[in-house]
Amino acid sequence: MRARDRFRPLRLVLFTLAVPVIGASVLVADGRGPLTPGPPAEAPHAVVALGDSSMSGEGVGDYEPGTDGEGGNWCHRSNRALVHHTALTKPITTINLACSGAVARDVGLTDTAHHTERSQAQRLAEVARRFRVTTVVVQMGANDDPGFARTVTDCAGAWLLGRAAGCAANLTEDWPKRVERMVPKVGKALSDIRAVMRKAGYQDSAYSLVVQSYAAPVGPNVMSSLQSLAGCPFRVEDLQWVRTKAVYQLADGLRRAADSVGARFLDLAEAGVGHEACTSVAEGKSEWFTRLTVNWGDLRHDDRARHAMQESFHPNGNGHEQIGRCLGRFLRTPERIGACVPSPTGDLDLVTGEAALKRASG
Repeated sequence: MRARDRFRPLRLVLFTLAVPVIGASVLVADGRGPLTPGPPAEAPHAVVALGDSSMSGEGVGDYEPGTDGEGGNWCHRSNRALVHHTALTKPITTINLACSGAVARDVGLTDTAHHTERSQAQRLAEVARRFRVTTVVVQMGANDDPGFARTVTDCAGAWLLGRAAGCAANLTEDWPKRVERMVPKVGKALSDIRAVMRKAGYQDSAYSLVVQSYAAPVGPNVMSSLQSLAGCPFRVEDLQWVRTKAVYQLADGLRRAADSVGARFLDLAEAGVGHEACTSVAEGKSEWFTRLTVNWGDLRHDDRARHAMQESFHPNGNGHEQIGRCLGRFLRTPERIGACVPSPTGDLDLVTGEAALKRASG
């Protein structure tokens, strides 16, 4: 027998052993390595909200214990925040991890604390092991380079000081640049969320990752009698810029960040049109955003005084209910992009696909 024939059985054994090893190496090399086991099939289903004040429920009140300044925690997570209004058909738990003032870094993976809390992605990891997470909805970015809260303050200052030129004059060129600097930060945080879910045993297709944009809390149709410290101290031309430019440019940046990780996108740029703060004589069901709000009781305490106006110009209870319902309808569709827009009936309606893309162009 030739030597080559004598070693043939040995080569077959080695080949049989090597194939699984080589296959596993290829899977790891192309990023498709085997996932760790996810939560048990019988685990309760959950929708999880991450993000900043617009998601946490700032301005709604009824805050979760421990998030209304106790021990330095000002996350202001409301029990009536929009995630609790999605009204999904099957029994599902809604969990709010969003925190007022959060930037993209606080939502992603970081070792730093925000308002005493660990990063939201780290907390999501714990939830993903105890629940079968079907949806992660995120609203972030406005507190990063755009500095939406700072911009609102600057615009109010332009009115208060009676400047010849309002805030929009300086922001027309600067705002798009701020949005561009924000996009990779939001993209990084979304990538962190994907990584957390994969580590918890979820394939990207096993849950829905949704990014929401922002609505303008005040519009150019503000009542002149409320165009003051009594409600909405802004110049009409500045509010016109916010309505027609700022929220659309911000939405476009967030949509591109969502696309970078294959996330779905819900556009809220038009969600507040006709229902902004100070559009009616009395605050009621027709207004979906808070006016200038001062918690006078907080002013009596040094540790709370600087948060006394924190609730101003956020979606109120009506706004969270409307946006939450629209989000719920979007989650029940397979569409990648949607938009919440006011309908003739006075409620928010959902448009999807090409119709949503056309609205996103402003």
